Amino acid sequence: MRLKYLSALVVGVVLSLPTQAQVYLDSTEVANILHPKAVVVTQPKVAALDTDDSGEEEEDTDSIIPAFTTDSHLSWKENITARLDGILRSALLETVQTSVMVWDLTDDVPVYQFRERLHLRPASTMKCVTAIATLDKLGADYDFKTRLYYSGEIDDSTQVLRGDLYCVGGMDPMLSSSDVTEMARAVRDLGIKTIEGSVYADLSFKDRDRLGKGWCWDDKNPNLSPLLVDGKDEFTYRFSRKLEDMGVTLNGSTGERQLPANAQLLTTRTHSIRQVLHRMMKVSDNLYAESMFYQLAANGGTRWASAKTARQYENALFSRIGLNPRDYNVADGSGLSLYNYVTTELEVKLLRYVYQRPDIYEAYLESQPIAGVDGTLRSRMRGTAAAGNVKAKTGTVKGVSSLAGYLTASNGHLLCFSIINNGGLSNGPMRNFQNKICVALCQ
Repeated sequence: MRLKYLSALVVGVVLSLPTQAQVYLDSTEVANILHPKAVVVTQPKVAALDTDDSGEEEEDTDSIIPAFTTDSHLSWKENITARLDGILRSALLETVQTSVMVWDLTDDVPVYQFRERLHLRPASTMKCVTAIATLDKLGADYDFKTRLYYSGEIDDSTQVLRGDLYCVGGMDPMLSSSDVTEMARAVRDLGIKTIEGSVYADLSFKDRDRLGKGWCWDDKNPNLSPLLVDGKDEFTYRFSRKLEDMGVTLNGSTGERQLPANAQLLTTRTHSIRQVLHRMMKVSDNLYAESMFYQLAANGGTRWASAKTARQYENALFSRIGLNPRDYNVADGSGLSLYNYVTTELEVKLLRYVYQRPDIYEAYLESQPIAGVDGTLRSRMRGTAAAGNVKAKTGTVKGVSSLAGYLTASNGHLLCFSIINNGGLSNGPMRNFQNKICVALCQ
């Protein structure tokens, strides 16, 4: 009864105003009048494409990090333990599941452990697992490839290709309009002015799954096609238009078909694994991470890459570093899936493993966001001892915040660490908790 009265009152007040003064309210605004909520002022968000850390700009209002004291009677490790114990007495831990592990890479010994074997969702620090596993398998000099072939014969006298063009997708997330232009130019430069055939996309690189297991339907999920242009499933359309722009006439159609055995290579477009890693880690691009995941699978010996094959390789890596793969659940490469469960112990041991591999460590480290400088850490820990020092991957999905990477401690030792928080209603307090730990380790 009260609700009906209030609804009528709102409508009555609006209609009683002069026409020029009337305000038109949508259903949400009316609901807010009837059921008022506290007004929350937030900073504008930076638009991001298929990234799950696009809210990393938002800081907790209680983001001032106090200076930490040092007891001269205690060792460096004892001081660090006292600092972290103090941070872990935060009220945050009353409602948020938390796990922390820190490892001294210089002395190769553990520094601090708190529930390091607790199974938690990692969000985008899952990309650390994907990146390290792929670098381990493929190396730092690997290239993502997209190949263009032709079948049939080229009649030089008439400049006619009596056959088809095939583009074999290699799930290169960096394939762009400029690459498509260069492919069309390669066709023209071969002396072809007319194609008496069709243009086909070969999508046999991977399975037919277009979404990862455990992805939320209302998330901004990447398209898991092996042949995208600027992240969109438009290759054959764009390529046929570019051919037309180059003066090449296509008399056939466009479609999907697997490459025949007698086709000849026309040109290849490539992007390095370092280029892909840079965007994947710095801005937490999910398409790039899933592309990396499937590259790992495609090189596992099967024709069709699948998430299952990628998981098998990652599980083998877990075994090699002394962990039981049955203790974890890997569902995807990006961390979007609700089915991912890892531990801070796993992430730290992987960070330790890649550090011990000089052939791939540099490629991994240079892709990490730097606190107060760039990537998803550009607005965090500024003006502290951690700024410019912490190089780490962030993770953010609803209810989950994480951070895993490297820093140099005040004693000059290189540390690796992982912090995962699950169950927070707001990301700000969880990030502030992580920031405090990083500063405590650096100061």
